Amino acid sequence: MKCIHKVFVLLILFCTAQTFAQSDTLTSPQNIKTGWTFGLLPAVSYNSDLGFQYGGVVNFFHYGDGSRYPKYNHSLFLEISRFTKGSGINRFFYDSDQLIPNLRTTADLSFLTEKALNFYGFNGYDAVYNPEWEDDENLTDYISRVYYRHERQKFKFTFDLQGTLSGNHLRWLAGIGIFKTEIAPVDIDELNKGKDDDELLPDVPGLYDRYVEWGVISQKEKNGGWNNHLKLGVVYDTRDFEPNPSKGLWSEVIFFISPDVAGNDFGYTKMSLTHRQYIPVLPQKKLTLALRGHFQTTIAGNVPFYMQPYLISSFYNAANTDALGGARTLRGVLRNRVVGDGVLMGNAELRWRSNPKILFKQNFYLGVNAFFDTGRVVNKIDIDTSGVPENERSVFFDPGAERFHSSLGAGIRVVMNENFIVAFDYGKPLDARDGNSGLYIGLNYLF
Repeated sequence: MKCIHKVFVLLILFCTAQTFAQSDTLTSPQNIKTGWTFGLLPAVSYNSDLGFQYGGVVNFFHYGDGSRYPKYNHSLFLEISRFTKGSGINRFFYDSDQLIPNLRTTADLSFLTEKALNFYGFNGYDAVYNPEWEDDENLTDYISRVYYRHERQKFKFTFDLQGTLSGNHLRWLAGIGIFKTEIAPVDIDELNKGKDDDELLPDVPGLYDRYVEWGVISQKEKNGGWNNHLKLGVVYDTRDFEPNPSKGLWSEVIFFISPDVAGNDFGYTKMSLTHRQYIPVLPQKKLTLALRGHFQTTIAGNVPFYMQPYLISSFYNAANTDALGGARTLRGVLRNRVVGDGVLMGNAELRWRSNPKILFKQNFYLGVNAFFDTGRVVNKIDIDTSGVPENERSVFFDPGAERFHSSLGAGIRVVMNENFIVAFDYGKPLDARDGNSGLYIGLNYLF
């Protein structure tokens, strides 16, 4: 079976949805939260190649005496999930503007294991994608369900501080990060354990293996490496409420510096520019137009292929911050479909929210969003195809084909106490070269 079947144990969601559907609008004030509260999202899923997934996420919020509600004093986020064949997420994330006076502190400690991470090559449409090669129902052209995959293990630690530069809105950002990435071909023997004969994955080279064989991915970078970095930037933020703003803007310029010292395997510097704006369409936060534009590029040095997908931001609300395509960037487009030395992305999202309800002594509301996502490579990775057999170059590479990758979709949000946001999104790409569609279940608004 090729498809992923997800079953999320969301009893609170079902109860909430039923109550919203049956009850009248609540006119009483919200229940002001004090002290500690938490939101829990258990999850179970199954994938025929990765196995069963088990685990979940919990987010603790501390509101103190409630005088700042719905703004929290401390947020502690923990996610632990596993697939039985080795993939998994282990993440602890902390955020507070109260730990150190006059500074915002964020820290992320993660260990991410992916037995079959999406890999479609470089420079967007310049890398030809053939869905028939991974379709096991296509008896003529099928190669492997994991042809466009490789294995990755990633240890990540980041620690960022933000402080005031001028007024209440202009801030400086400084941070450090330690990344250790290990790359390998897909472990076919591991994924084949327990499979029936008709479900076995063939032991054949995937696209990653071919790129290494041809020299498109160099010997120095093929297995991953260390990338310790500094992050410096300026942030201008006038949002009225971070988890789901109804007005204001959030703009930043960030330099991501990985020096050719301190054990790094590569030295380089990237720059990112991001602007997000929130425009009220209806009063009382009922309808908001949310816009995001993001540009990042390399300004010095050589970036290893496994760091090119990494998207730079002042604040991460998800474990994976990979290239354009997937749940956090271009919803509906294949994950990591758009990888380049410089990328441009835009998102437009219309967000509606219901009146709040008090259920189980907690504050809830429902949200509905419709979106358009688009992005492309603007500075291409300079690749050497001289090692590719001449008769195969046009099969794998289509120089000059890159265009915007776009998708349309809609989603639902279930929000508890303004900060714990369960998210459902479905996106459909506008070009078959970007896949078929994507359904995503997770946390938070996109931006």
